[in-house]
Amino acid sequence: MARRICEASAIAIPVARSCAWGANRDVAWRRRNDALVWRRRAEFQGSWIVKAIEAIIFDWAGTTVDHGSLAPVKAVTEVFARHGVRISEDDARRDMGLFKKDHIRRILATQHVDLAWTMCYRKPPDERDVEALFSDFAPLQMDILEQHSDVIGGVADAVARLRERGIKIGATTGYTRPMMEKIVRRAAAQGYAPDLSLCPDDVPGGRPHPWMCLRIAIELRFTSMAAGVKVGDTPSDIQEGLNAGMWAVGISRTGNEVGLSAGDLAALPEAERVRRVQSASETLTKAGAHYVVESVGMLEPALDRINQRLSAGERP
Repeated sequence: MARRICEASAIAIPVARSCAWGANRDVAWRRRNDALVWRRRAEFQGSWIVKAIEAIIFDWAGTTVDHGSLAPVKAVTEVFARHGVRISEDDARRDMGLFKKDHIRRILATQHVDLAWTMCYRKPPDERDVEALFSDFAPLQMDILEQHSDVIGGVADAVARLRERGIKIGATTGYTRPMMEKIVRRAAAQGYAPDLSLCPDDVPGGRPHPWMCLRIAIELRFTSMAAGVKVGDTPSDIQEGLNAGMWAVGISRTGNEVGLSAGDLAALPEAERVRRVQSASETLTKAGAHYVVESVGMLEPALDRINQRLSAGERP
């Protein structure tokens, strides 16, 4: 990190005119005499201006694997049931995308769940209950992932096309590292393998914090956060991307907001199917998505529009 700061361009080194010379003499010397600063200044005049997307950071469940984001819903509802409190699918989906311990904590804080827990245990839920639920959730989720981690149709081909364009591929998740590693292995066997995948275990915190995206940007060497696009199916995905200074694209049809397997979605009457996808799109747009598409396989037109905006000098 220190080396990165030292290699910053002259524009990135502020010198407050109101400060005494002594406080800024080292910086002032660098601005006048340091060859590295002069080289960085020259580079900044043109070649460092971002004009095209360099990387995509995808979510996992509901975006690239597990059509409908079914695995986390099944695990969360089951672990609460095992603890004597039944929650609805809507309860489980409301804060989807967060680190799973944070997700459980949010569910417990919901008024009607808090009340049900209090009636069951004669006391309000506390952090010990969060830990107990999460401890039981983890092995349950690992088992359920065996049935619900197939790569969504069109993802592998779309990512192959992105790589042909020179775009790097990252991924973030709300799962723990053991859960993510299981998904990564299964996805690779089906033709989808990001360059780098991170989970909340790898950084100070999960979504909506930007830390996973920022670390991926460092590891994959983004020229700028504006050169990256976060793609996901939940509001927390969108917020993660925006907080990282990236473009954000929502995924409607295959994700959490519709919440159905490919087969169940196809079985719906067309009008109901359209209504659900439209509702998901509205939710993701309200969360701040720059664009919303139905699936990763339909992503490229949105990326082309982002490239046009970058070329025109726009930023997220």
